This record gives sequence, structure tokens and C-alpha cells, in this order.
Amino acid sequence: MTANAKAHFGVTLPQIKRPWVAAADAARAFESMGFDSLWVCDHLYGPQSPQLPILEAWSMIAAVAAITERVELGTLVTPAGMRNPAQLGKTIASVDNIAGGRIIAGLGGGWMPREFTDFGMPFHDTGQRLKQLAETVALLKRMWGDEDEVAYDGDYVQASGVVCQPKPPRKVPILIGGAGERVTLKIVAREADIWNNQAGQQASLEHKIDVLHRHCDTIGRDPGEIVASQQCLVTIAPDAERAGPMADQAQRIFGGHMGDPKGPLAITGTPERCAEQIQKHIDLGCTMFVIEFFGRDTQEPAQLFAEEVMPEFR
Repeated sequence: MTANAKAHFGVTLPQIKRPWVAAADAARAFESMGFDSLWVCDHLYGPQSPQLPILEAWSMIAAVAAITERVELGTLVTPAGMRNPAQLGKTIASVDNIAGGRIIAGLGGGWMPREFTDFGMPFHDTGQRLKQLAETVALLKRMWGDEDEVAYDGDYVQASGVVCQPKPPRKVPILIGGAGERVTLKIVAREADIWNNQAGQQASLEHKIDVLHRHCDTIGRDPGEIVASQQCLVTIAPDAERAGPMADQAQRIFGGHMGDPKGPLAITGTPERCAEQIQKHIDLGCTMFVIEFFGRDTQEPAQLFAEEVMPEFR
């Protein structure tokens, strides 16, 4: 096949029930393979249980920033109300200084009540959390901009003369994750540089992009200013004989959480088949991929993908 667009390939780092040394080894390996970005989930608890060990996201990204040189680094995604928003802005600016200007700030509304309330933060209803998200983005942009001191008095976000020095080395790209059509995608149209469609909504990608573009039209923004990104499970094997059973196994393990491994846009199969599926996304207007590789050792499928698939899109 002949690809006709350049794509951005990110990959998630091992984090839940995995020690730092495993994440560090994977980060170095993925960067050397040529991936464009590395990602962590931002949960204070493992999604299945508070007892699951998980490294805190921004601490982890700071450490990854110090041992990598080229890759961009981001969260998929940071719940806006899970921390004090002004402190979050300071944290991200600090980590971006450690990284030398490679941070992508991934933000969302959050969905796990206890990782808010157990840490002393209120867990509002969905509509309120999305308003909180919009206010947080507004505060962060001002903190990272030219103002020396920022005062902000929102319904959910307050700051009184907050100072953020040093500023981030570059304009930090804002990624907003989520698929809600009435509110979330409207916030994306107004505020985001990157929109990430979660894995469970992969089959609806075309429709979601259409909704996002309509919101852009309404407010007069060029939709070409927003990069469309897809969180995705990639099940890749050297031949179809091995790829088929892997997709079956992925379906059993993940259920619908990481999308349908056999769905119409699933990136599943041989390298050639995976490249064809990626091209389908690109044809729909999605050029960025945040990949969870399926396998006991994710570096093995990542290496195959890097050698056989990525060169098609460079």
C-alpha cells in the first residue's frame, strides 16, 4: 500500500502494577524505536480498585522527561478537578521545563469519584465537571501566558494573584479527551489543540469528527487547527495465523474498554493490515494515534510496528 499522509504515533507506558524500572525501560526503548510521544494515564487509584499500585502521572512524566530527549510526553487524561487547578498549572510548567518543551497537557472531566473525594476534592456531577474543565483550561492558558500574576474567579476555579515562573518553554498544546457531543466537543472546538477520541468510541470516529467540525463552524474556528487523535488498542503479529487468536484474547481481556479489537477501525492483524486500518483513520481526518500495544511484553509488538508500519507514514 502507499500511504498519503504523515501520522503521529504515541505509545502508552506500563504504569498499573508495574514498577518505575519497567516504565523507564519502556520509555527508553519506545523513544529509540522512533515513536513520537509517550503517554501515561492520570489516576490516583487503579481504575479497578484503590488497592492496585499505580504511579502518579505528573511525577512519572517528570522522571520520564529526565531520561528521554526527543519524544513528546502527555497524560491521557488529567481530570481537571482532581487537583488544585493553579497548582496543576505550576506542576505542568515545571515538568515542561524539565522536558525542554515537550509536554502535551491532556485534560478531561474525570469519572472516578474516590480519586477526588479521598484526596479532599469535590466530585461534582458531569455537567459541573465539564464546566470545571473549561475553567481550568482558561486558567492554565493565562498562567502559561504573558501575565505576571493571574486572578481568576470562576464557578469552580479560583486563583488570587497566582504567579507561574518559570513559564513553559513552548506554548503547551492542550489535548482534551472525551466524546460527549453537546458539551465536551464544544469545549474542544473552543479551547483545544488536540482532541482525543477514547478507545471505546473508535468505531464512531467519523461521526464524532463531523460533530466537532460542526461546533467549529458555529464558533468560526478552522477545524484544521485541531489535531484529531485516537486512543487505540493495537494487536499486531507477523502473520494472520498469530494475529487472529490475539484479537480474540484481547476481546476477552479488555471487553469494550479499549474498543472492539475486531471493529471496523480496529488496528488488528499483520503489519500490512494495520497500515491499511491506520490509513482509514487518516482518510477520516485522524492523524494522531495513542497506542496501547497488546501483549505480555509490549516492546515486542511495538518493535514490529515501528519497523513494518511506521515507515509507511513517514
